[in-house]
Amino acid sequence: MTIYLLDKTLQIEIFYENEDQDLDDNICVKIIERCPPSEKIMRMGETHLFLTVEQARQLGETLLKAARHSERDDSQEGETPDANVS
Repeated sequence: MTIYLLDKTLQIEIFYENEDQDLDDNICVKIIERCPPSEKIMRMGETHLFLTVEQARQLGETLLKAARHSERDDSQEGETPDANVS
C-alpha cells in the first residue's frame, strides 16, 4: 500500500517483506522524500523502518484511535458549548 503526504512529496509504502520472513521485524515502512533540498525533512531521500507484527498493530491502532478522535472533534464543530456536555 502506498500513501502520499505533503503534496505528494512524501511517499510511504507499507508491505510485508517476504525475503525477511524468518525475521520478527518483516513488515516494512518505506519512506521516500521527493522535494527541493531546502524543503527536506530527512537527510537521505529514502529510509526503511522494519516493524514486528505487534509494532505494526500498535501503530495501526494508534492511527485509528487518532482518526476517531479527529472525527469526533470534526463532528462537534459548530455546536454550542452546552451541546457538548454529557
